[in-house]
Amino acid sequence: MNNRNTPRVALIAITKHGAKQVAAMAHKLPEADVVVSQKFAPLMSALPNSVSTYEGALRAQIGGFFSDYDQIVFFVSLGAVVRLIAPHLKSKDEDPGILVVDDAAQFVIPVLSGHIGGANAYAEQLAELLEATAVVTTASDVGKTIPVDILGRELGWQVEAPKLNITRVSAHVVNEEPIALIQECGSKTWWKRSTPIPGNIHLFECFDDVDLEKYSALLWITHREIDEKIWQQLEQRLVVYRPPAGQVA
Repeated sequence: MNNRNTPRVALIAITKHGAKQVAAMAHKLPEADVVVSQKFAPLMSALPNSVSTYEGALRAQIGGFFSDYDQIVFFVSLGAVVRLIAPHLKSKDEDPGILVVDDAAQFVIPVLSGHIGGANAYAEQLAELLEATAVVTTASDVGKTIPVDILGRELGWQVEAPKLNITRVSAHVVNEEPIALIQECGSKTWWKRSTPIPGNIHLFECFDDVDLEKYSALLWITHREIDEKIWQQLEQRLVVYRPPAGQVA
């Protein structure tokens, strides 16, 4: 996945109606590439965007899209998109964000890589441009709580934990179990939602202040080296975040 601030975006359609939707959307996203069937190329003649056309089946193009783009927006039915992308899926760490806009342009659905791939956030942007609704189903987003796998990403924080820990701790968070969040360094602006921090998230300034028996999981923002005994003691209950050097609390 590309980590640049400006994602590489493709707007893709396979029908005439979809191509018209893409043309209307493209004016609002001039940096996005447009991909349509060759026979609909005339509909794209007035666009400021880069326009690519294909002949034959779109299926043959999907592998290249996965390599070339960070966000792929299909103006195609959800079922068709699932079948198109299925052979190319690798992992949430590698797959691009996949989004679907319905035929009436009323809904924007992030289908794949909602968190790490950024599809959830991009769906919100597209929905605002289209005056549509973003259909986000990721539990931490729906529940307005901490996204364990990407906390602090926009601040340059790196996650340090086995994938099993991230999975287990994410479950504790969305299930509203008591969570200790320890911030010993890093920017305090990590909470980006308009709603308050959920009540099951308890904030601490130092690891030593936490009664480990009271919490289902720990989110630890720190620069300190963590002893292997602590990892073993907490088993799959710990996820650590490393802010950039010099970023203080």
